[in-house]
Amino acid sequence: MAQQLATLRTPAAYAGVTKYAHAHTGEAASAAYLALGHAYLADRRFAEATENLRLARQAGQELADYDDFLGAQANHQAGNETAAEVLLRGFATRYPDSIFNAQLPELEANVLLAQGNAAEAQQVLTAGASSAGRAGYQLAQGQVAAALGQSQQAEQIFKKLLLGHPLSSDAQTARAKLTAMGAESTLTVAELRSLGDAYYNATHYEEADEQYRALMRKPGLDAPTRNGFAVDAAACELKLKRLTTVQVEALADTPDEHGARRLYLLMELARNRNEAEEQQRIVSQMETSFPHSQWLAEALLSSGNMYMLKRDYPTAVKYYSYLATHFPESTNAAAAHWRAGWLSYRQGLYAEAARLFDEQIKLYPTDKETVAAIYWRGRLFETQDHKPANAVTNYRALVRAYQPYFYAQMARRRLSTLGDAQAVAEPQMDRMQAPLVPVLEESFPTDSLHLAKARLLANAGLNDYIAAEIAADPDSSSWSALAEAQIYASYGETYRAMRALKKALPYAASAPIKSIPLAYWHILFPKAWWENIKAESEKNNLDPYLVASLIRQESEFNPSVVSYANAYGLMQLLPVTGKQMAKEEGIKNFQTFQLLDPEMNIRLGCRYLREMLNKLGGVQEYALAAYNAGDERVVDWQSAGPYSGIDEFIESIPFTQTREYVEAILRNEETYRAIDEVAGSQARAVQTAAR
Repeated sequence: MAQQLATLRTPAAYAGVTKYAHAHTGEAASAAYLALGHAYLADRRFAEATENLRLARQAGQELADYDDFLGAQANHQAGNETAAEVLLRGFATRYPDSIFNAQLPELEANVLLAQGNAAEAQQVLTAGASSAGRAGYQLAQGQVAAALGQSQQAEQIFKKLLLGHPLSSDAQTARAKLTAMGAESTLTVAELRSLGDAYYNATHYEEADEQYRALMRKPGLDAPTRNGFAVDAAACELKLKRLTTVQVEALADTPDEHGARRLYLLMELARNRNEAEEQQRIVSQMETSFPHSQWLAEALLSSGNMYMLKRDYPTAVKYYSYLATHFPESTNAAAAHWRAGWLSYRQGLYAEAARLFDEQIKLYPTDKETVAAIYWRGRLFETQDHKPANAVTNYRALVRAYQPYFYAQMARRRLSTLGDAQAVAEPQMDRMQAPLVPVLEESFPTDSLHLAKARLLANAGLNDYIAAEIAADPDSSSWSALAEAQIYASYGETYRAMRALKKALPYAASAPIKSIPLAYWHILFPKAWWENIKAESEKNNLDPYLVASLIRQESEFNPSVVSYANAYGLMQLLPVTGKQMAKEEGIKNFQTFQLLDPEMNIRLGCRYLREMLNKLGGVQEYALAAYNAGDERVVDWQSAGPYSGIDEFIESIPFTQTREYVEAILRNEETYRAIDEVAGSQARAVQTAAR
């Protein structure tokens, strides 16, 4: 009920938690009142918030710092500053380990400021200077300085906040303060430019566009600078899909980076119109006029991608190779170099592909594309060079260093076909090892007050505080991620648990199963709704591990997710697909919202996956690609063959997202099996020891 209240805050949710609070005493009642207070605070119903937080404090003590701090916030926002001050007075002494102590100076200063006591507010901030990096602290600091008549200092503080935390809500307030002070005009062009760039890099294109256009209107700019901002604004318009060729051609054609970007924008528009001749003309012009520009590098990558999708591999290789050769320091150099090698392979230019794969391994040993290069160089050692020992060396390096990866799976298959072939010594391959995994604990200290509080916070539906509360335990580094994840999992938030561990253990994707305790793997690869998955898989002649692997990739086991493409639920079914599958299942009066029911979603999703398999000859990899990108595209990709094996088909999928999707599900499936094998082995060992 508390989770529902925190998420939806409907009248029914409020009523349910209120009823629970009235029916219980002690910490149970306290958690319920805290949940109510927190929800009312979010809804800006401050009177109800303060009353429920008071009742929470009265009923229990375990989360008293939450009751007091949130109560002070509610009172402050309601204008009850005296009540807020009472709750904040001595807070750090009462709760020396509270996670709210970092925020305490800014809230206390704001309360004092509202009472007209700016001098004491300044003292509070000075005493709490350890929090000076927080945006909220800086906002309070600027407001206090303004109240004390220190206008110049306030202006400097607001500027620092705006430029240092440009994407925060506090920065928006600081900007409004600067405007009210008549000081926004004192922001330099460079400072304003940094704001526009911050918005652009954060994909806030509307805000960036507005910022650049405001800079264009700034008086006193020279023509090149003004033109630069016009080009920046045009780039935002391209991202927003509003840019026209007429707009770009109206920009000044200058011999600098702005001129290079102007041509890049024209090239992108030509590509969007599929005007190959114009696209090639523009890139050639850039190669002549701007041979060292980053925008030429961007244009080369985009052009290579264009021709790869058109299956004009020689032209694509030309652009990719130019990028890799002329811009070796570019962030896209490794990817471009790899694609040049792979497309050479696809053309049957095996000697050139081998050269490029060897070069890839040497030049970019740590880039993700190099894993593919190692595998395909091994395939060439087998099929073209007839050097099975060298192939074995490559394959064993992949198995050793990237055990769960798709390429390690493929390498194991190749090793099985090579039989007793022995590896040769190859220093670069020999150095490849799986990443070191830090010590991870499976159990938690029984005396951790912060962990106990985190569990109570889960009961109250206050998920946003759980991670910070656990991290506040000074000894939690080896178990905090698992503790947080298990709390989420305990009330069915499987997807939230998985995300917490994926974030904390990014190396798990390439770690051997036995290097990480099973408790972690069971959360990283969950079996929620497993009985339903097994039943529907059996009915549709599917492997349940495959279905679980697909769900993990599609929704991370979040049954209520609706994607940007309007796909619903665990197996991410479109409404039209759900309706068709429901009809085939004999379900009458089907409604789209039923796709959010896990059992219904699994039932219909399994049927749909079976149909994809039937359409595509029962080949799992084809069906997975079709599930993600549509069966018509898969048929089109098949026609681009022939392929020497399914590995070659997968590598040739031109959509990076679809290719990685297929590879991830194949990895997931194998990982699920490995987890169960290890778990079974451990269980058998325990049984044997018990005898």
